[in-house]
Amino acid sequence: MRITIGLSDSARTRPLAAGRVIVEGVSAEVALSGVQALFNQQTVEHTYDVCEFPVATYLRSLEDPARPYLAVPVFPSRHFRLSCVFVGEHSGAKVPADLAGRRIGIPVFDMAAAVWLRGMLHDHFGLDRFAPTYVTGGLEEARAGDEHPQHYPPGFTVERRTDASLAELLAAGEIDALMTARAPSTWPGDGVRRLFEDPRPVEVEYFEQTGIFPAMHVLAIKRPLAEAHPELPMALYRAFTESQRLARADLFDSTALDTVLPWQLEELLETERRLGPDLWASGVAANRRMLDQLVAYSLADGLISTPFTVEDLFAGPGDAAILTT
Repeated sequence: MRITIGLSDSARTRPLAAGRVIVEGVSAEVALSGVQALFNQQTVEHTYDVCEFPVATYLRSLEDPARPYLAVPVFPSRHFRLSCVFVGEHSGAKVPADLAGRRIGIPVFDMAAAVWLRGMLHDHFGLDRFAPTYVTGGLEEARAGDEHPQHYPPGFTVERRTDASLAELLAAGEIDALMTARAPSTWPGDGVRRLFEDPRPVEVEYFEQTGIFPAMHVLAIKRPLAEAHPELPMALYRAFTESQRLARADLFDSTALDTVLPWQLEELLETERRLGPDLWASGVAANRRMLDQLVAYSLADGLISTPFTVEDLFAGPGDAAILTT
C-alpha cells in the first residue's frame, strides 16, 4: 500500500522523512513543510492520506457528519504557550486579568494555542475567555480572510483586520496583546514584551498543578483509508512513537550538537527531572487528563457541542490496541 504523509519539519518527524523509521506494511511518501501552510492545505484541499493535524480543529471535524478523519494518539507538537502571549507597553497590562475589555490579536481563532490559552488564562489567571475583543488577521502580513474555515461561537466579540498585520498592530498600539503560536517580528523591541516575562517557572507551576503538557497537533488519517486498512492506525502509532524516541536519543549524541544549545543534553535531563521522563508520551492512558481538558476547553469556547470522551476521539477500525496503550 502506498500512502502520502504530510508533516511539519521537526526533530520528531525527521526520522520518518529520512527513512530511519518505516511504517510497517506501507510505502510512505513523506513531505515536510511549514506548520500553517500544511494545515491550510490539508483542511482545504485534503492533500495527504495521513497528516499532522491541528488538534482542536480535529475535535471540530468529529461533529461533521462525514467525520473525514480518524486520529491516532500521537502528538507531534506540544507547547505550554504561556510564553506566547505578547503585550504592548502602551497597554500597561501586567497580569492576564488586565486584558479584560482589551483587544487581543489572534491569527487563527480555533488554533490549539488559542484554545489552550483562553482556557488556561480563564481557569488559572482570572481572565474570562469572553472578556477581551479578539482581532483576527495575518501575523506578519495583512490577510483578506481566514486561511482555512473557522467557526466564531456566540459570546465572543471578534473583529477582522485586513489592512495590517497583527505584529504591526501590536507595535502601533492598535491592539493591546497578541496570542500566537509564533513570536511576532516586532518582539523583542518596538514596545512589545511577553506578558509572562519569565515564562518557564509559571509553566512548570501549571504542570505541577495539572500534570498537563498541552498537545497542539495530532496525527490524522483519512477515515475511509483507515476503514479499508484497519491495521494502519497501529502501524502509524508504532512508527511515530519510534520516531519520537529517536529524536530524544539524538540529543545524547555530543559528536556534533544537533541544536544551537550548548547544553542540549543537560536541558533535556533537567526538563525530565522536573516534568518526568514521559512528558511526550503517546497513547490514550498517559494523555487522558490532557485530552479531557482540551475537550472541556473546546466546549467552553463553543467550538464543539458534543462532550466527547477520550475514546470517542480515537474510535475507529483497528483501534482496540491503541486505546489500551
